Amino acid sequence: MHSLLCARLENLEWETRFFGVNSGIVRFAEDAPALTPERLDAFERVQAKIPAHRTDWLDGLQQAGFRLVEGEVDLMLSIGTENASLSTVSAQPDDIAVLRKLASQTFTQSRFRTPWYQPEDSGRFYAQWVENAVLGTFDHQCLLLKKGDEIQGFVSLRQLSQCEGRIGLLAGRGVGEQLMNAARDWCQQRGLTTLRVATQVSNTAALRRYIQSGATVESTAFWLYR
Repeated sequence: MHSLLCARLENLEWETRFFGVNSGIVRFAEDAPALTPERLDAFERVQAKIPAHRTDWLDGLQQAGFRLVEGEVDLMLSIGTENASLSTVSAQPDDIAVLRKLASQTFTQSRFRTPWYQPEDSGRFYAQWVENAVLGTFDHQCLLLKKGDEIQGFVSLRQLSQCEGRIGLLAGRGVGEQLMNAARDWCQQRGLTTLRVATQVSNTAALRRYIQSGATVESTAFWLYR
C-alpha cells in the first residue's frame, strides 16, 4: 500500500447478519496499526466514512482498493420555542406492514446499492429500519401524518443526548414541511435544542426541504467500499 493509513477495523455484526456479507468498517486512529491488505482481506466488504476535506484519507483508501459509493451531507437545525404542534400520531405495531412497504418503495436509492449489494437490499434495509423505529429498538419513535386512515408520511426520531435529537427516516410526498414541523415539535416537547439529519448529496429534494425548514449544512462526508 503506497500510503500508510492507521485504523482499526470493526465488525459490523448487524449488517453481516442482515445482508449475509461479512462486513467491517474503518475507524481511523493515530494509535491504530497500519491498514494493510491482509487485514482488509479478512472481510468480504469493508466500509469507510470520511470527512470530505480529508483528501489524504480519500487518496489512501482508493490506493487500497476502495471505491467511492456516495457523498453525504449532515445538517443541523436549531429548535426554537414556537409552538409547531401538529395532529401526528405515534406509529403502532399494527402500522408496521404498511410502513415497511412505504419505506421499501421510498428508499430505493442508497449506499446499499448494486454492485455492492443485491437490488432489493436497499428497500429491505429501510423497511427493517422503520419497523425497528416503531418498536423503539433503533430510533426511539416513529410519527405518522394521516388523512383519515391513510398514512401520508412518517418521520422517525432518536434522542441523542439531553439537548440533541436526530431524524432517522422521513418519507411522504408533498408533506415534508409538516413532517419537519412534527420533528421540531417532538424536540420541543423533550427540551431538545438541536435537531440533526443527514442525506445523500444527490438527494436535492431532501436538501431543499431541510434548508427551507431552517437547517444549515454542518459537514460533508464520503462513503467508500472495498
